[in-house]
Amino acid sequence: MIISLALMSFIVFSSSLRPVRAVPHSQASQDQPYTVDYYYKVRWGFADEFIQLFKVNHWPLLKKQVQMGRMLSVSAVRPRYHASEDGRWDYRVTIVFKNLAAAHDSSAEESLIKQMYPNQTTYKKEEQRRFEILLAHWDVPLVPVALD
Repeated sequence: MIISLALMSFIVFSSSLRPVRAVPHSQASQDQPYTVDYYYKVRWGFADEFIQLFKVNHWPLLKKQVQMGRMLSVSAVRPRYHASEDGRWDYRVTIVFKNLAAAHDSSAEESLIKQMYPNQTTYKKEEQRRFEILLAHWDVPLVPVALD
């Protein structure tokens, strides 16, 4: 009895909830550049090693995708000073993709990795190390805000 009452309450309550849906991008924005900020928080004392590994393995891959037209630009910054630990990040990489579809289509990346890094053992070992020293990583897709 208690189980069926709980089940009925759940059904009534959940039917009154509306599903949360992402706001679809307008058709016009589908062909507009799509920007994402990628934040990297590295273990203390390992920021130099992280960026060195990034430059060896990931940066050439990103540059190649700019040459191919999937991405329009790639840039990186680091903060001049450190912040509190909860808000700290060490590197921000901003990628401007050609459009939303290009941002979500990474199908060519795997073949590029194999082509650009024939020694897959070394590549995988270095990439594993890059992520071992990483404390956190988050992606922030950006949407323009009209101010006028």
